[in-house]
Amino acid sequence: MSTPLTDLQHLPHTAPMPVLFIGHGSPMNTLEDNVFTQGWERLATELPHPAAILCISAHWETDGVAATAQPWPHTLHDFHGFPEALYAMRYNAPGAPALSQWLAEHLGARQDSEWGLDHGTWSVLHRLYPEANIPVLQLSLDRHLDGAGHYQLAQQLTPLRERGVLILGSGNIVHNLRRMTRTGDYPWAIDFDRHIASAILRADHDAVVHYERQGDAAQLSVNSAEHFLPLLYVLGAAGPRHRVSFPTEGMALGSLSMRSVRLDAPHL
Repeated sequence: MSTPLTDLQHLPHTAPMPVLFIGHGSPMNTLEDNVFTQGWERLATELPHPAAILCISAHWETDGVAATAQPWPHTLHDFHGFPEALYAMRYNAPGAPALSQWLAEHLGARQDSEWGLDHGTWSVLHRLYPEANIPVLQLSLDRHLDGAGHYQLAQQLTPLRERGVLILGSGNIVHNLRRMTRTGDYPWAIDFDRHIASAILRADHDAVVHYERQGDAAQLSVNSAEHFLPLLYVLGAAGPRHRVSFPTEGMALGSLSMRSVRLDAPHL
């Protein structure tokens, strides 16, 4: 039976874990079988098995950084207007209070007992690890940090990768709900998504941190930053010298990038 992670001594010493960003899109991906959810499920079979998962979701913003601290975090249904089957979903994974304490000590994170696992976390983990038997906690997005601040904070997470912790960012590179359409993809969305992918491939993290330099395409693609910022945590925790792959690519509803990013330590 799975149990909460209450002692960091229970974490193994490992080779650096991969770091992931998942373009999560609609909460309906929890229920639907499509090319993106199939890609997530395939990805899980290729990854080293995590000892714990630290998720940075687009859907938890706070004043100052916070980390969930419950032994058993509850499932949050933080959306409206979806089918009843989605509200019935539960992701009953154990929490990781010991990791929350580590984040408090090393990042100054406030330990939070009210937030649970929001849909940016559980809609993805339900497809990656449906048995919900791996300890999970969330780290919030501090509203008062700029892109460089988020990236720098993420660099402090790097040691966790050598203790079997999978660092997972969940958001969307392009996220503009007001422009959603079923008539085709927007050129500006495709261009911005490809620009960010190219920057990641050539390890130009500064171009990603300062995405706004892309002008109108950036403004339309990142019309509010919370879905983009989890990508900066993935890049910061990995650093520039990593092998890059894109487990899923493509657009949904014209203005949602479903690109996922995997960063692996380089071969020695």
